[in-house]
Amino acid sequence: MTKICFIKKSGLLAFVLLLPIAALFAQASSYSVNFLDYQRSIPKIGDVMKRKEDTLIKQFQAKGLTWPAKFVYIRSFKYDCELELWVKNKSTDKYKLFKTYKICALAGSLGPKRMAGDYQVPEGFYYINEFNPRSLYHLSLGLNYPNESDRLLSDISQPGGDIYIHGSCVTTGCIPITDEQIEELYILAAHAKDLGQDFIPVHIFPVDFRSPRSVTYLNRYLQTFAENGSFERSMKNAFYYFEKNHQVPLVIVNGRGEYVTEDAGPVVDIPKKPESKPVKKNTHAVQPIPEEELAKVVDRQPIFPGGNEAFKNFIDSLGKDMINDLEPGQRKTYVMVEYIIDKTGKPVYANVISGGNDKMNEDIEQTFLKMPGWLPAMRSGMNVPIKLKQTIIVESGE
Repeated sequence: MTKICFIKKSGLLAFVLLLPIAALFAQASSYSVNFLDYQRSIPKIGDVMKRKEDTLIKQFQAKGLTWPAKFVYIRSFKYDCELELWVKNKSTDKYKLFKTYKICALAGSLGPKRMAGDYQVPEGFYYINEFNPRSLYHLSLGLNYPNESDRLLSDISQPGGDIYIHGSCVTTGCIPITDEQIEELYILAAHAKDLGQDFIPVHIFPVDFRSPRSVTYLNRYLQTFAENGSFERSMKNAFYYFEKNHQVPLVIVNGRGEYVTEDAGPVVDIPKKPESKPVKKNTHAVQPIPEEELAKVVDRQPIFPGGNEAFKNFIDSLGKDMINDLEPGQRKTYVMVEYIIDKTGKPVYANVISGGNDKMNEDIEQTFLKMPGWLPAMRSGMNVPIKLKQTIIVESGE
């Protein structure tokens, strides 16, 4: 059960989200002492650790990090489709970036999750509350959605749930990465939990605030959804606290369900991330279904013929087919494509929004449009059209 602590701060009664405090001061319990041994006893995890641990140790050594990390911090950026993994070994140390992973697929848009079936990935401050070695999506790490803020602000009867970081690189309304990446993340999180970090923080931001292009997109979004302005500012405050201190901030939830972050102090110059080369706009395809007619909430997600495993195989095969389209000297690229499945299950629109090159993007768009018919999304007993996003990883074996 999640523990809640009440404190008085600035005259307001507030809930303390215990993930940063517990992360700093958690002591190894009798459960956590044996946690890693229990994980190793599961054949699938035992095999993963045999294959991965030596490589991870070498990667830690190459970056001057101490293995294993006693503290792990995960932060994700929805619009930028990135997940960062930060580590340290003492509570007083500053976190150091170990790796950045690409998020493979997306559904929904910017803004917090507010009800079941809204296809939104949550935004906010969470922690890992489940290790699932028997996931249908290879491996998965569960998040404590809905948290205290979500319980106050989301639909009372159906806030949604079952939010995971998982493998298989397919859209399920969660945060999907590749199987190899979830194996690394799972191992590092398991070691940290075994060493006493009972609450591994996972912060999900709308955008990477270091990216001018992403911030511009967020500002355009807030012009339409002004009601989320205060929420997104609270996310920005927590982002800048970590950027300045490289420590996880103390975040509280006040009586109105709003996040309040401890003061980061004077704003420092945050290095801007280099902008990727803009993708050439798709000029041959016009979105046939207006944005306002696309489903924002569904009772059933669209299903590729054969299910998620078949869709994963389709994506993997497409990535291999695109290798010849890599530019000279290029070994790897991530291509994000948005696509619409209409109410009959037919793919009617595909548009690459990041990565690739003109030839590759054209080929990917055409392949998506030629996909076989899906079982369409459903809402209130009726078939509805929906827009999804999917990453294709194109990597040469040379």
